[in-house]
Amino acid sequence: MTNRTRARMLRGAVAAAAAAAIAAVGVLAPGAPAEARGGHGGGPGSDRADLQRWAEGTWASMDAMTDPSTGLPADNIEGDLDPATRSGYTSPTNIGAYLWSTISARELGIVSRAEARERMATTLDTLAAMERHEASGMYFNWYDEATGELLDVFPGSGEVIHPFVSTVDNGWLAAALMSVRAAEPRLRADAQALLDGMDFGVFHNAEARGGELPGWNRGGFWVEAPPGCSTPGDYLGNGEELHYTCHHYDVLNSETRIAVYVGIALGDIPAEAYFSLYRTLPAGCDWSWQEQEPVGETRTYRGIDVFEGAYEYDDQRVVPTWGGAMFEELMPDLFVPEARWAPDSWGVNHPLAVETHIEHGLDEAGYGIWGFSPSSDPYGGYREYGVDAIGMRSDGYASDVEETDVDLGYGECREATNPAPDFGEGVATPHAAFLALPYDRDAAVDNLRVMEDELGAYGPGGFYDAVTSTGVAAERYLSLDQGMIMGALGNELGHDVLQRTFARGEAQQVLRPLIAEEEFSAGRIER
Repeated sequence: MTNRTRARMLRGAVAAAAAAAIAAVGVLAPGAPAEARGGHGGGPGSDRADLQRWAEGTWASMDAMTDPSTGLPADNIEGDLDPATRSGYTSPTNIGAYLWSTISARELGIVSRAEARERMATTLDTLAAMERHEASGMYFNWYDEATGELLDVFPGSGEVIHPFVSTVDNGWLAAALMSVRAAEPRLRADAQALLDGMDFGVFHNAEARGGELPGWNRGGFWVEAPPGCSTPGDYLGNGEELHYTCHHYDVLNSETRIAVYVGIALGDIPAEAYFSLYRTLPAGCDWSWQEQEPVGETRTYRGIDVFEGAYEYDDQRVVPTWGGAMFEELMPDLFVPEARWAPDSWGVNHPLAVETHIEHGLDEAGYGIWGFSPSSDPYGGYREYGVDAIGMRSDGYASDVEETDVDLGYGECREATNPAPDFGEGVATPHAAFLALPYDRDAAVDNLRVMEDELGAYGPGGFYDAVTSTGVAAERYLSLDQGMIMGALGNELGHDVLQRTFARGEAQQVLRPLIAEEEFSAGRIER
């Protein structure tokens, strides 16, 4: 037995004990007193009624996307929920989204405990039989949701697929499994068995920063060399050469940090890797291609110097995401109680990030709606949306159809070319507003009511994926985006059910003290 296996068995035992404690006190039972269950307990009756109704509508689309024989959801489905319009493919993230949505649906009384358990058991059985990368236990990116078979071409288009193993997709699936093992005691062993087979060390390049600092995760790998850029590596040290993406995930404030959290919690990635990630890219003219010049100071954690950079937006100073998108900021917060565990970093940044989205949508751009994140394009296809000024990427994620680019300049290194543009037809996505619920519930509910009542962005499966400020909706549903909505509602109405089930055992023991150490440069600017 290897040291890694022994450590995994010990961590699994700790997690099992924590899960048993949850079950023993009945913490997941709907209707238990809020003081006994912790977290949010809902709110005013009218808000709660709408939130519950929206949860039921969203679950209808998740159910429609899912093949009952495999328990795998399609990536997307058309707005009328016709099963014939299922996409024909799914991913590890989509599967994880269905699992955590089922936990939320059970917590909100939409499905019974028995039905939820049966649904999740079907999914876990299918996962156990699906083809994976053998050495790491990681899942490939695209499967047929009706059979669980690995795909080599996309249905419909015939586009060739070069089987890829994604870091972040496996991170979301593992996060879901960590919640399942605590949420449903009868499925604990099955979920733990899948987790025990997953080694996040396969993604981690310990030499990414020259060996003097902890490394970074690669974006993923191919088993066989693909067309285009790849780089060879053997991060597991087992003699198998894999073909990795040429890029690393080097930014902290991104949805990709879920794989860092999970890898650290499971003991596959050193905890210090958390402090190796950029808060912003460094200051100085060598980095003047980023969106704006960062401000901040350097602080030291666990012997690692961290530049605590931040961007400025009106009177807010925020740690930016890569593209200025809401899901980059808040999706990991569905599982890791970042604001509570790290009050001097995420506890400051999350509410300010939500505030920038609100201010941008309602005041700066005047759209009348807010919440910008990658989603379906109401005029066809898929696009990345965000608040450009708080994204590090220089050409940004735009918030409108016209792809208006904000250029604030970069100190003396780059002159501003478009610091105060006129924006066009805004595009907001409901999932971004739902993610914001913990930080401004009133504003989020009001925003969603405008999308539903005034812009008509609501259908038989809940909110459509995106809507413009003129009322043009992307009338389809994506399992990832619907999963974010179900996760957010499960936490908001179900007393933080995903955080409670994920943040147990090794996750709490390792991650909580780690992220609590840090102080961001985020905050209010006193002028």
